[in-house]
Amino acid sequence: MALLEKWRAMAYSETADKGKLKKLWQAYFLQEKEVYKQLLADPDTEVKGTVKELAEKYNLDIMTMTGFLDGINDSLVEPNPIEEMEEDTEVSLKFDKELLYKNMVAAEADWLYGLEEWESIFDEEKRSELYKEQKRSTTIVKEAKVFPNDPCPCGSGKKYKKCCGRNAS
Repeated sequence: MALLEKWRAMAYSETADKGKLKKLWQAYFLQEKEVYKQLLADPDTEVKGTVKELAEKYNLDIMTMTGFLDGINDSLVEPNPIEEMEEDTEVSLKFDKELLYKNMVAAEADWLYGLEEWESIFDEEKRSELYKEQKRSTTIVKEAKVFPNDPCPCGSGKKYKKCCGRNAS
């Protein structure tokens, strides 16, 4: 069984004790925050190594490192082969700064996008712009409904029911 499969079976188990799962996630989020603090302190340096080496470097167990790699994968310049990843798989943590920030916002991980390390990467205006950009990208805007007696949106001057709405329905 690949590492990612093991991690997901453990972290997202439907049958596990809810208290144990909550403790697992609380511990994970604290460790994740520490790794991000270190990565963001030097955001332009690519961190590479095997899963095992990176777990040791950041003082994590293999499963926690696997969860971290799963979480950051969508923010990387080049995604890692996480589906078939094992302890000796070479991985990179080279992330796209803007994408990482937006993904943290999308995940509603305020403990991550609120880290003070971001202040030396993006000024407050840029962080606010990225935040708003991410929130707008997930906002659903419904088009105004056109009723039969409304003027046709095509601009013909006719009622909708006598124009473009004639064949609708």
